[in-house]
Amino acid sequence: MKNIDAMAIPRGEMVSEEAMVDRLQRSAFEYFLTYTNKENGLVPDTSFKNVPCSIAAVGFALSSYPVAVERGWMTREAAAEIVRTTLNFFANSHQGKERHASGYRGFYYHFLHMDTGHRAWNSELSTIDTALLIAGVLTAAEYFTDEGEEDIRETARFLYERVDWQWALNKGQLIAMGWKPASGFLRWRYEGYDEAILLYVLALGSPTHPIPSSSYRAFTTSYRWREFGGKPYLDAGPLFIHLFSHAWIDFRDLQDQQMAAHDWDYFRNTQQAIAVQRDYAERNPKGFVGYNSNVWGLSACDGPSPLHRVRGNRKIRFFGYSARGAPNGPDDGTLAPWCALASLPFDRDAALKGTQTIIETYPNLLMNGQFPGGFNPTIKTTLPEGWIDDRTVAIDQGLLVVSVENARNDFLWKLMRGSEAIKTGLQRAGFSGGWLGKAADEDIKQIA
Repeated sequence: MKNIDAMAIPRGEMVSEEAMVDRLQRSAFEYFLTYTNKENGLVPDTSFKNVPCSIAAVGFALSSYPVAVERGWMTREAAAEIVRTTLNFFANSHQGKERHASGYRGFYYHFLHMDTGHRAWNSELSTIDTALLIAGVLTAAEYFTDEGEEDIRETARFLYERVDWQWALNKGQLIAMGWKPASGFLRWRYEGYDEAILLYVLALGSPTHPIPSSSYRAFTTSYRWREFGGKPYLDAGPLFIHLFSHAWIDFRDLQDQQMAAHDWDYFRNTQQAIAVQRDYAERNPKGFVGYNSNVWGLSACDGPSPLHRVRGNRKIRFFGYSARGAPNGPDDGTLAPWCALASLPFDRDAALKGTQTIIETYPNLLMNGQFPGGFNPTIKTTLPEGWIDDRTVAIDQGLLVVSVENARNDFLWKLMRGSEAIKTGLQRAGFSGGWLGKAADEDIKQIA
């Protein structure tokens, strides 16, 4: 059964929108305080016992510690110490093809053992998860700039400069999704609109192993465009795709060649994706329980197995873990309840109404004040929530921490505007306008 602590929203209690957001953001951050291995900074993938570290989760943790300092949840000294421990682990862990390695050519395996940091399971050397890790590394470098924190910046620079992004092209234009010592590169590459914009920007911005600008053009020319409400938008069903890169990069009014051709930008595209999700939930074409314009959120998450009874004795195929999406699915009635709050920087009204509605309609959903990975009210149980994932997921919690802070005051966006890696990567990708244009104007003024 779900345990609700002081951070949660007690049943029946009327709280302001601001108080609700504060509690959920703080509770999301508590994941890292509770589960992180303080000896090496590694963060478990989920709240289950004995699961391995997710390197993407570490990236979100590193990005969340500065938020915690600013919010007063941690002292700067404590945050700097865990960041220092984390960066030192990744800098000193073994790089190689051996079983006990943590990474290779500056990349890291998707999952690592929590104690030793060695490769877990048969996981791949993951390019996108390494990018999420490095985004956190660079966030730490931008924030910890006080006297006595020079080592954090130096280690962060070392970690970024060691990544061999050119190697990850595997003699092609597009970045490979991963690599394994025994079999080599995975056959899939990052193409079509997805969360890999961040990956390409970091790879382009590298001062040591940059990929060519032609790789980014190859990536964007593989996009699929759709139309909704008379406006174009990039087709990508799972909502996380529209959120991850935005955790670090402020895309408002920034345009690359594809966006300029459609008089569009990635920020508005995410707003459109949220509208598509809400429209799909309101239409509810498959008739699942609970869907409406304020209860929505199709994304990558765990889901029920086929062995569950459903309300109304319908026959439904359940997918377990899947990257669910709108409007073309897959969809089995499973929702990721964190989606609304994570959308706060893009559509405040939809995010607040959605979050409030989910909490009020499904009062048993929160676990220690945190949203679980998913739930499915179409499943027949004694609770209105139906099936509830019995774990919280690290990357969900980290995304909430940084998204809420960006919605409040552009916090991470402002930090990363100062990152040479981000600025250089965006410029080499052909971006212009927005804050990037203003930064260029300031540079010209200083030269003059």
